[in-house]
Amino acid sequence: MATEAFEEIAETFVFLDDWEDRYRHVIDLGKAFPPLDDSFKVPALKVQGCASQVWLRPIPSDGRFDFQGDSDAMIVRGLIAVLHALYAGIPLSEVARVDAPAELARLGLNDHLSSQRSNGLRAMVDRIRETASRV
Repeated sequence: MATEAFEEIAETFVFLDDWEDRYRHVIDLGKAFPPLDDSFKVPALKVQGCASQVWLRPIPSDGRFDFQGDSDAMIVRGLIAVLHALYAGIPLSEVARVDAPAELARLGLNDHLSSQRSNGLRAMVDRIRETASRV
């Protein structure tokens, strides 16, 4: 059930031989991801449970989910970009049906992120699901 944008990331990961190349690619995705305006880096948008600072700002439109996000850690900005590719543009009613752990496992992220980063990634997914269910 992945979006076309996420499928492109997954296809790219297939061609990257080792985790260091994949790690660099995630960082590059983060560098290319638009930064969140500082005015939105507020406690209400901060994701708890992340080792670094993370903010997710939901911006649903026409019944579809979208968000902006940012982090003070480049790898986490990249993970936000990956999550954006996974969720952006899908109907709000479908957000809870996305099997994020399975989709992210396709990228091998589960095997190479520290436990703190994995917990933070789960916290971001939980925030996305919670937000979509309230809108």
